[in-house]
Amino acid sequence: METMETKSVSQVSEKGERRADVIVEAAGRLFFAPGFARVSMDDLARELGMSKKTIYRHFPDKRSLLTAVLDRQFAAVEATMVAAAEETEGRPFGVRVQGFLLAAGSELGRIGAAQLASGRGDVMLRQYVEQRVDAVVYGRLDELFREGHRQGLLATPPELLSEITRGAVERLLSSQLPRELDWTAADLLRATVNTVLHGAIRPAHPDDERREAVIPTARDDEQEVSS
Repeated sequence: METMETKSVSQVSEKGERRADVIVEAAGRLFFAPGFARVSMDDLARELGMSKKTIYRHFPDKRSLLTAVLDRQFAAVEATMVAAAEETEGRPFGVRVQGFLLAAGSELGRIGAAQLASGRGDVMLRQYVEQRVDAVVYGRLDELFREGHRQGLLATPPELLSEITRGAVERLLSSQLPRELDWTAADLLRATVNTVLHGAIRPAHPDDERREAVIPTARDDEQEVSS
């Protein structure tokens, strides 16, 4: 009898988790689309074909549901950041920074972090977005710059590089430059990384001081590997 009861409770729990996942997925599609502030819980219920009472059984209010959506979004961002760090491990410092920032810019742009943190949604959610961006992205970037400084690779204080780079990334995410220049966001971010880090990273060898400190693009990396 205990086994049957345990199995029953487990099935109910799994069904509830699946339903919660379905709600979160639909909420992500609706609430983070353009004009999401006008999307109501009634709209979500119609999209899901279920009653608001069922939704509230899993999420007591819209804020708690949005928080769950953000948690899922930032879990994906964090996974990408970890993967980017692993892919460039052992590479030159500039290549590691570039790879990290390109991944960060792509992910933050995908979830609309700049817009979320600068006016969309309520104050508590904006603060939550800022905290998650700090922890998932910029905390890792700060540590990467500190590591470069400890290794004697930076000619600029890591704190200054962090501030400059963060400002550049956030500005680009909300800028119209990609459209005006007919560049992709990745192209602009790569150019920004080159500009910000030019002269900031110490050359690996004294002879390199006479060379221009330009971080290679992904295409350059591929040519080096194939040559």
